[in-house]
Amino acid sequence: MNNLVIGQFVPGSGLLYRLDPRTKILMTVVYVFLLVFANNWATYLWAAGFLLVALLLTKQGLGLYWRGLKPILWLILFTVILQLLFSGGTPVLFQAGPVKVTQPGLQNALFVVVRFVLIVLMSTILTITTAPTAIASAIESLLKPLKAFRVPVAELALMLSIALRFVPLLMAETDKIMKAQKSRGMSFSNGSLVKRAKAVVPLLVPLFVGALQRALDLANAMEVRGFETAEGRTRYRELSYEREDTVAFFATLIFIFGFIWLSIR
Repeated sequence: MNNLVIGQFVPGSGLLYRLDPRTKILMTVVYVFLLVFANNWATYLWAAGFLLVALLLTKQGLGLYWRGLKPILWLILFTVILQLLFSGGTPVLFQAGPVKVTQPGLQNALFVVVRFVLIVLMSTILTITTAPTAIASAIESLLKPLKAFRVPVAELALMLSIALRFVPLLMAETDKIMKAQKSRGMSFSNGSLVKRAKAVVPLLVPLFVGALQRALDLANAMEVRGFETAEGRTRYRELSYEREDTVAFFATLIFIFGFIWLSIR
C-alpha cells in the first residue's frame, strides 16, 4: 500500500507546488490528449523531455516515481503481451505455431509501454504536487461554464473532494485489516490463485462495511451542521494565477507546437 504513489499528496517546495492547480490540471489534460496522437519516436522523446523537466521541478527524488510505477508493472507487461500477440503485419520476427511476433506488433508494444509510463508519471506529478482540496476547487472553477446548463458543479466538486479525502483513509484501513488478518494466520501471497482470491474476501467485507459506516457518519455530521448545498460557499484559500502560471502556460504552448511539428514532419 505504501508503494501506491499516484493519488497521494507529498509536501514539497518545488516550482510546480507553487503553480495554480487549474494550470496543472490543464497541462496534464493537454499532455495526455496529445500523447494519444503520438505516432513516431520523435514525438515520444519530445514528450519524455517535457516530463523530465516537470519531474525535476518537483524537487522529489526519481526513486519516488519509480516506486509508484512498480505496482503497475504487471499491467504494463500484460498490455505488451497483447500487443505482441495480436498485432498483425509484416515482416515476421518470430513465429512458433500460431503465435507470431511482427515488427509492427513490436513497435506498437513499445509505443504502448512508453505512452502508459508517461501518462502515469504525469498524473502522479499532478497528485503529488497538488492537495486533494485544491484539485477539487480547481475542477469546480474550470467547470463553472457548465452552470449555464444547470449542471450542479459545486455538488460535483464537493463529491470529488470527499472521494479524494477518503482514498488515504481507505488505504490505511486496508493496511490495518490486512495486518489483523495476518496476525490470525491469514496469508495473501501463498497458495494457488484460487486460494489467494478467496483470502481477499475477509479483507473486502470489513473494508466495505467500514467505508459505508464512514460515509454514514459523514452524512450525519454534515446534516447536524445544517449543510444544505455547496453553492455559494466561501473558501479559506482563493485560487489566483501568478507569474509562474504564465511561464507554465507558454512552456505548454511550446510543447504543443513542437509536438505538432514533430508529428507532421
